Amino acid sequence: MKYEKIKDAKFIERINRFVAVVELPGGEVTKVHVKNTGRCKELLLPGAKVYLEDFEGRMGSRRMQYSLVAVEKAVKQEAAQERDPKSILINMDSQAPNKVVQEALSDGRIRLPGMSSVSDAAKLMIKPETKYGDSRFDFYVEAGEKEAGEKRGFIEVKGVTLEEDGHARFPDAPTDRGVKHINELISAHEEGYEAYILFVVQMKGMKDVAPNDVTHPQFGEALAKAAKAGVNILAFDCLVTPDSLTINNPIPFRLW
Repeated sequence: MKYEKIKDAKFIERINRFVAVVELPGGEVTKVHVKNTGRCKELLLPGAKVYLEDFEGRMGSRRMQYSLVAVEKAVKQEAAQERDPKSILINMDSQAPNKVVQEALSDGRIRLPGMSSVSDAAKLMIKPETKYGDSRFDFYVEAGEKEAGEKRGFIEVKGVTLEEDGHARFPDAPTDRGVKHINELISAHEEGYEAYILFVVQMKGMKDVAPNDVTHPQFGEALAKAAKAGVNILAFDCLVTPDSLTINNPIPFRLW
């Protein structure tokens, strides 16, 4: 996925979940929309270099001209990539993971276990935001012909922005809603649906993804229960630039 009219800025402070203050090149200080309601305390630090999408000329009903979509995070040298950079670029747009997953499902870069009989990505029907039980999953997918053994499934997508010493962790804050979705996926799988939890790591260079049990141990417990029940847990990293996010490679998911 691509953004339009990106410019860099210096982060000053976060006023609330939706609004931050930044300094633009030239010294102008302005409020911007934050496209992630999570805590992101380790990312949005005073002085951090951030990237904004500029909506000048296409404001519509918007109140703020800019949306904050990415940030550079300083990393320890032992956790850095092979080129040993001093920072990594992290996309923190919470709407982006679903978009890049749909792109990757549509063009076949993501292949779903249990639907491997479908060789042509065009044969995979993808329906966003589908209700099941008391939850609304990010995607419903369907493949194959009824006569030949139709496959149906649900996908729940989790965007990951928390990095710790070269490892990605989720969640960065307690998420009772996330636990509920996992339990609903288990129920769906028991009823014959394929079920997937797909972690989109919104950065490059991480060794693996694991549940952040320090922040929310119940989430990790629910994931372990889901894995034991047959729910597929997948993780992919991303290529990140200031104006784009693209699903790249699968990376290991660990339950400790």
